[in-house]
Amino acid sequence: MINRRTFGKAAGIGTGAASASLAGFQTNAQAPHSTPGGTPAPTVTAATPGAHTAFDTLKRVRAGVLDVGYAEAGPAHGPVVICLHGWPYDIHSFVDVAPLLAAQGYRVVVPYLRGHGSTRFLSSRTFRNAQQSAVALDIVALMDALNVDRALLAGFDWGSRTADIIAALWPERVKGLVSVSGYLVTDVEAQKKPLPPKAEYAWWYQYYFSTERGRLAMEDRTYRNELCRLVWDTVSPTWDFDDATFERTAAAFDNPDYAAVVIHNYRWRLGLADGERRYDRYEKVLATRPVIKVPTITIDAERDPFTAPGGGAAYRDRFTGAYAHRTLAIGHNVPQEAPSAFAQAVVDVDHFEEGPGSGHRGQPRLPARPRGGGAGTGVSNLPDW
Repeated sequence: MINRRTFGKAAGIGTGAASASLAGFQTNAQAPHSTPGGTPAPTVTAATPGAHTAFDTLKRVRAGVLDVGYAEAGPAHGPVVICLHGWPYDIHSFVDVAPLLAAQGYRVVVPYLRGHGSTRFLSSRTFRNAQQSAVALDIVALMDALNVDRALLAGFDWGSRTADIIAALWPERVKGLVSVSGYLVTDVEAQKKPLPPKAEYAWWYQYYFSTERGRLAMEDRTYRNELCRLVWDTVSPTWDFDDATFERTAAAFDNPDYAAVVIHNYRWRLGLADGERRYDRYEKVLATRPVIKVPTITIDAERDPFTAPGGGAAYRDRFTGAYAHRTLAIGHNVPQEAPSAFAQAVVDVDHFEEGPGSGHRGQPRLPARPRGGGAGTGVSNLPDW
């Protein structure tokens, strides 16, 4: 889930701007299809959430330390959008978003993150690490494996964090960013400081995962699914999903590395588990909270109990390029609860004018990640998944 630094309330929902179109869409400062300094964006077709239940095309590709399972939609040579899910979710968060973007001419790639769905580690000896830079490098390796030099990145939860990191560290790879909950780069040292008790109460699962009981629960299919379902109900209080919708996503939790990856992610964030030294150089830069210069739209989910009040004010200074902020009157799983609004944000940010400062000026220098470092680039269809 999201970074505790951005958590600003434990109970109750903040009020937003006046309601607008697109599934409870709200905004401050920017009109729904405004494009700061750019060109007008086309309007995405309105879609009913839940209209789709599966992706037409599922593939696999060897990338970095993983064999990545991913869904794909749209023309093969269209501009690329990479949609990134969070926890406890999977690629089905974008099952209604992908066809909307494909209809606009985009090539949409929706990967299972490490430890989820059909994504597998290439080696049994690889540490099941889920620190933030490792997950981000997975997506850079995926881009390399698919010969994608530059893409629009759009995500929520773990996906927002991953997209934010890539945009901050490798802005030349990112044409535009849609980030639910704003700036989610984890500051491990800051996470060691206590929050008000009511705020801590909402993060119960993080503390549960720090115990042996929590780890065993995540390894037990029944307890794992009950826990994840409880999180869905809590963070999306107005989303009327059915059992089948949850079960389609829960199938991704049967990945043999799921428990190890999830437990390590939350323990690492709290400073209770070590990362790997090979990622230290990235984490040192991320600890400085580097700004993001690429064109960005941030989205807050008004009915998500983890959304900080203030309309994005808590993280506004971290985005220095063309920017807009939007508030949706929905819960945490933004792309699945409001697919049209999420897809519209992707289309809109693609039409923002890009600013001149897309490099690392004013930030700590980071050694460039070499391209072509993945473990193979063979792509194959994945039938009957």
